[in-house]
Amino acid sequence: MAVITLLTDFGLSDTYVGQVKGAILAIAQDAPLVDLTHAVPPQDVQAGAFLLWSAVEVFAAGTVHLAVVDPGVGSKRRAIAIRSRRGDLFVGPDNGLLLPAVTRLGGTNLAVELTDERYWRSSPSRTFHGRDIFGPVAAHLASGAPLEAVGQPISDFHRLELPEPRGLAGEVIHVDAFGNLVTNLPADRLPARYRVTLEGHMVSPAPHYQAVKPGELLALVGSAGLLEISARDASAAGLTGATRGTPVHVEPL
Repeated sequence: MAVITLLTDFGLSDTYVGQVKGAILAIAQDAPLVDLTHAVPPQDVQAGAFLLWSAVEVFAAGTVHLAVVDPGVGSKRRAIAIRSRRGDLFVGPDNGLLLPAVTRLGGTNLAVELTDERYWRSSPSRTFHGRDIFGPVAAHLASGAPLEAVGQPISDFHRLELPEPRGLAGEVIHVDAFGNLVTNLPADRLPARYRVTLEGHMVSPAPHYQAVKPGELLALVGSAGLLEISARDASAAGLTGATRGTPVHVEPL
């Protein structure tokens, strides 16, 4: 039985996450379920795509990733599943949410539109495909159903690319719960010696948070392999006013 991860914008105030899990476990009772997050900002597909991208590499090949950030639910947008070249499976809406993570795991091996209703719950709701389509399909795939069985092959699925840096000019692409500013500048692009500017602040690199004084900004490579601007015992977002999309410049020294 494959592991199933879950990423949504459902939050935890309502029962939506529990209902999706119930639909999965009704089919795959022994499936290990891992919550990546249910705190994606509502309907923010790019934020969900980044968070999924940041998480999938640590899981074993063959994991089933269920992701639902779906402002187009009930419309003509398609329900899809994708197998990466590494062998991982992704299930979710055809709005680009899945593609950065699929690309990180080698790109697309096969994509299908979820057309076979035998793998859905009966009488699916038009507003809750996470429970009635995506969850059941993920459960069947985790139980060994072949991807080819759940739908028809497609090649024209929606593509979404995370913002790319231009040389040493990047931007904030995520603000985490600690107020750390995650940029789109990968570690291998950084000079041996550098400083960072954003929102009028000049920030020097440090090896870890304790290397600077409380409340002081620092730059370091975070767990996703990307340059981050952080603050010791404080929020870098709060100190700088930076948000997603704020420009970041690296200056070689």
